[in-house]
Amino acid sequence: MAVVTRLTGDLEAAEDAVQDACALALAKWPAEGVPSSPGGWLAGVARHKALDRLRREARRAEKEMAAFRREPAPPAGEPGLGEPGLAPGETGLALGEPGAAGDRLGPADDELALIFMCCHPALDPDARIALTLRCVCGLPTAEIAAAFLVPEPTMAQRLVRAKRKIRMAGIRLRLPEREDLPQRLAAVLRVGYLVYTQGHTAPAGPDLVREDLCDQAIRLARALTALLPGEPEAAGLLALMLLTDARRAARTGDAGELVLLSDQDRGRWDRAKIAEGDALLERALRAGRPGPYQLHAAIAACHSCAPSAEQTDWREIAALYGELLRYEPTAVTEANRAVAVAMAEGPAAGLAILDNLGEHPRLATWPQFHIARAALLRQTGRHGDAAAAYRAALRLGLSEPQRAFIERQLAGVSRGRRS
Repeated sequence: MAVVTRLTGDLEAAEDAVQDACALALAKWPAEGVPSSPGGWLAGVARHKALDRLRREARRAEKEMAAFRREPAPPAGEPGLGEPGLAPGETGLALGEPGAAGDRLGPADDELALIFMCCHPALDPDARIALTLRCVCGLPTAEIAAAFLVPEPTMAQRLVRAKRKIRMAGIRLRLPEREDLPQRLAAVLRVGYLVYTQGHTAPAGPDLVREDLCDQAIRLARALTALLPGEPEAAGLLALMLLTDARRAARTGDAGELVLLSDQDRGRWDRAKIAEGDALLERALRAGRPGPYQLHAAIAACHSCAPSAEQTDWREIAALYGELLRYEPTAVTEANRAVAVAMAEGPAAGLAILDNLGEHPRLATWPQFHIARAALLRQTGRHGDAAAAYRAALRLGLSEPQRAFIERQLAGVSRGRRS
């Protein structure tokens, strides 16, 4: 997407060309074999298809005029009047303002530039992030809607409007100048965060973790940190991902079943990632400019540095979530704080917070809210209410390991209720 968008200057045309290339791969590769460089093959085919599309569109007005005059159109492949000819790499379209960062992009920067383009301040804040998740990261509209806790048709409309705005406003693919970065940085950071969370706990499918999305998010966070080495929030985001991803291998058992944090074998945690994440967090905090991703990373560090589940400093985690509410005053943040409060002060204290949030419309579509509430209800002996909360979670989008875990918990609650 990034390579072809840079070539065409048109996000929708690039999306169509990439889809055409993927369709051709599905037709050819099973019979002819997968090429040695699948990504390069797809990019090359998509480029050719995009150029073909550009040539056809460039000749459309001339063909229509020829038809009107009943004159033959120029033979295909010959430049028409006013068309400079389209050679590979020469589309006749500007790729950025003269002297702007977009003219100096290399292949490694294309994807990051595409994110910055999608996060242009001319777009609505939610639309910026949703469009990036769709076009850069390839997430289906249904998964993006689940991440935003909105209906899928609502999200589809946002995406259509955002693409139209990019086309009508002539927004170009380029890395913004330094003075323009603050306008876009918050959205770019949010994109990286959401890509990772969608991979860390997949909303559907056979696996708990989508490793491709986790790896992509970490790679993008590294690129952003390299682009902005003095930005503490970029370092904080990368630290958060590394500290969380260090637990990846321990989050599932041999059969792919979900393993709770308290039951994980900490010997399987990736200590190199933890060390790198801790160092990044310390560097970010020394800048003296706190922000939400540094706080998220600090919470993750509380888990990674605890020798055991019993020695986790839940009071510190609850306090960090309280501080996070200053930056992210959302029901989701408050629900996460409630879990930490429950661990520090007992299930009744956390349940009281969750019950106060129960009428929030966005939480009704968030499975983790119902799962957390069910666990606390079970701990307080309210087995019937716990069963109802587990059933509410089962009605929502879940990966198969999550669904199997909830069904096991529901069976246990039912046995406890009968006894």
